Amino acid sequence: MTPERSTTLTTLALASALALAGCATGGNEESTAPATEAPSATSSATGSASASASGPASAPALGEPIAAEHNEADVMFAQMMIPHHEQAVQMSEILLAKDLVPEEVRDLAERVRDTQAPEIERMNAMLAAWDAPATADPDRAGHGGHGSGMVDEQGMNWLREAEEGPEAARLYLEQMTAHHEGAVEMARDQVADGQNPQAVALAEDVVAAQEAEIDEMEQMLRQLPTGS
Repeated sequence: MTPERSTTLTTLALASALALAGCATGGNEESTAPATEAPSATSSATGSASASASGPASAPALGEPIAAEHNEADVMFAQMMIPHHEQAVQMSEILLAKDLVPEEVRDLAERVRDTQAPEIERMNAMLAAWDAPATADPDRAGHGGHGSGMVDEQGMNWLREAEEGPEAARLYLEQMTAHHEGAVEMARDQVADGQNPQAVALAEDVVAAQEAEIDEMEQMLRQLPTGS
């Protein structure tokens, strides 16, 4: 073999080796690209899960469709609890219009108003979905019904006329504690007797929230100054 031919073959061999090395490097870059994206996708999925977990956990999500299935107990629960909630909102607004109310009592009144107003809308939507009347038969409404824990007109006037500050706060807490106890009783009946899943879930939510608020109000009453 001549020196020139030997040099030519050596050059071709080196070129082939370099070309193969380049292909191998390119292939490795392509295979590692998805690996750099995978943690990002995992982080995104974890973030979404965390966001869902930290979001509102109220049982009767306001946007959840209302099932058609229902029974008489479901209808009665909504018909009775609507005016019950409406009075709680009214009582809270009376207190919130007063000055010198202790901050923790004011915060509670705002919470009662802001929680129960959307629940009123939810129950009205239930009755509409079931093509049921908004109000119950008066003859049947007196059996338990929205009378449970309701404040009579004289009691509402006492709250309206109560002196601003601790006196009004004390009266509100006493009245609302009894009011909540009546709501819990009604909601427990619904959990036991109701059929509609959204109405039962709402009743369970009422029991949990209002029992906690009863404990909170009893603690506030112990802390309010006496003789005011």
